Amino acid sequence: MKAVVFEKFGEAPTIQTVPDPKPAADGVVIKVEATGLCRSDWHGWMGHDDGITLPHVPGHELAGVVVAAGKQVSRWKAGDRVTVPFAVGCGRCFECTSGNHQVCEHQTQPGFTGWGSFAEYVGIEHADTNLVRLPEEMEYATAASLGCRFVTSFRAIVDQGRVKPGEWVAVHGCGGVGLSAIMIASSMGANVIAIDLTDEKLEFARKIGAVATINASTCL
Repeated sequence: MKAVVFEKFGEAPTIQTVPDPKPAADGVVIKVEATGLCRSDWHGWMGHDDGITLPHVPGHELAGVVVAAGKQVSRWKAGDRVTVPFAVGCGRCFECTSGNHQVCEHQTQPGFTGWGSFAEYVGIEHADTNLVRLPEEMEYATAASLGCRFVTSFRAIVDQGRVKPGEWVAVHGCGGVGLSAIMIASSMGANVIAIDLTDEKLEFARKIGAVATINASTCL
């Protein structure tokens, strides 16, 4: 398969032909139809993550089609349209069984602990625990763009904040995570105040649901 590979931290990656992944007994191989680009990918490329072994294929926000499944996989088959969370939980430890897969004691991370989605194919372990089926009407690029930013915001707004209709939510910073938080909180009926240093970002925040904006650079 073709993949984006870097062999030294901080040096330009190249497109190379590398071996296709094979599914683990409890895993699948996904044909990557779309992948996101995250700031975390930059940190990995720069050598800020000690879990990366060189040479390396980055990429962790992905959507695609299952092309092969291991013998222990029962919920997925070739042809299924799927996406996957950044933190791939084992499904068996205390954290996973309590619903906190994102802090699994044995988690793997495509694009960090193993090769990722800047490639034609990617292998994902613990498929029955982690894969998420895509609605037929959802495009692959849309699913891949949900990635870290939406799941991070969703947990903050829904699981931790437990935001209710009519409540006020202040979002500090209108980057990927912040804009996702605005959309999620707004969809739940909250009144969202967006705070940033850039008028352009604040204007976009209003378009996606913020009822008020504050440019912090103009505040005393």
